[in-house]
Amino acid sequence: MDKVVYIVHCVDTEGPLYESIEATFERINNIFGIWLEPSQNLLRKLQNREFPLSGQEEAIANLVSPERLNNKDNWDKIDNTLDEITSEQFRNEFLDSFKNGWIYNWFCLDHIGFSGENPRRRDLGFHKIFDHYENYIQLHNIKQDRIFWHFHPVAIKKDAHRSGNTYVSSNELFKILARKIIDRSWFPAVFRPGYHMERPDSNWFLEQWIPFDFGNQAKKGNFTNQPDIENRKLGDWRRAPNDWRIYHPDHDDYQKEGECRRWIARCLNMEARHSEITIDDIRDGFERVVSGKSTIISFTNHDFRDMKSEIIKIRNMIKIVSEEFSNVKFKYSNALEAMRGVIRNFDLERPEFSLNVEERNKISIINIKSKNEIFGSQPFFALKTRDNHY
Repeated sequence: MDKVVYIVHCVDTEGPLYESIEATFERINNIFGIWLEPSQNLLRKLQNREFPLSGQEEAIANLVSPERLNNKDNWDKIDNTLDEITSEQFRNEFLDSFKNGWIYNWFCLDHIGFSGENPRRRDLGFHKIFDHYENYIQLHNIKQDRIFWHFHPVAIKKDAHRSGNTYVSSNELFKILARKIIDRSWFPAVFRPGYHMERPDSNWFLEQWIPFDFGNQAKKGNFTNQPDIENRKLGDWRRAPNDWRIYHPDHDDYQKEGECRRWIARCLNMEARHSEITIDDIRDGFERVVSGKSTIISFTNHDFRDMKSEIIKIRNMIKIVSEEFSNVKFKYSNALEAMRGVIRNFDLERPEFSLNVEERNKISIINIKSKNEIFGSQPFFALKTRDNHY
């Protein structure tokens, strides 16, 4: 069988996002320690590098570029974008080697666990994002796109616009997955980490239940000029493979290759202030196929951004590289298909379980057994109590 480059577009699917100009300038202060009076006029000067900032002009222009601030702040605006980018015309503007159009992988987030502020006007609640995209896909009879899972740890302050970094500080992720199973008959096989961030606790959690992870942001060359990211507070992938190979992580270090069951794929950013995919990154992927290795090239952006222009930008790079490597086939793919295509010997079937309840000495004992091999060390058991607790 011919080796293939699988092109996987992962969308961190979080719903609408609003940011006031005051909040934009607050971010400048928080990241660079520079307080400036908010105004549209000054913002334009910062974007054009026309305001002196003691050598920080380029980095701040990167932070507040028009592309970074062009957010969709309500569902109508997002749906208008979806209508455009999911149209057959847009999907098929540049076909893959198999004459198929663009595919989207919607990694849906649940904004839950927040009891503090919500200045970005996030759509809070279980299933809000998932249901919107599931309904959109069904309404428009979309067959090629898939929904997967995205998760943001909750920050200590429990504000909806802040990032946490630990999975075990609360049980939100268990509630999310339990509700997906019970309310929506759904469980993810593929995951993308919020803020591109993993830690030992997330590594161990994912190892139990979720086989495929599109989180690796290892980058060749310059990483970023952003002070809040240089120390890798939001995602440390310095030691991970940077050549597009997928790998089993080590039990104690998710960046090292090891003996875990799960696989991690590399996924770089589209139009971003760090870890942005370049045409050379894409060339690296095609060169791997020339050396005889099927390869996943994956990249990510957000649904609240100007997705059309970001897709056109990366599609143009793929077009240039595919013409340079005319003997290499490339295939637009959903994330699950791509992982299975590269691994080849991942042959687990859909699990089937048996459940029975025994009464012993007035105690009910639940026995759950898998009828076939499962991915992890134990099934994920979800339950809902009579008083509606999950």
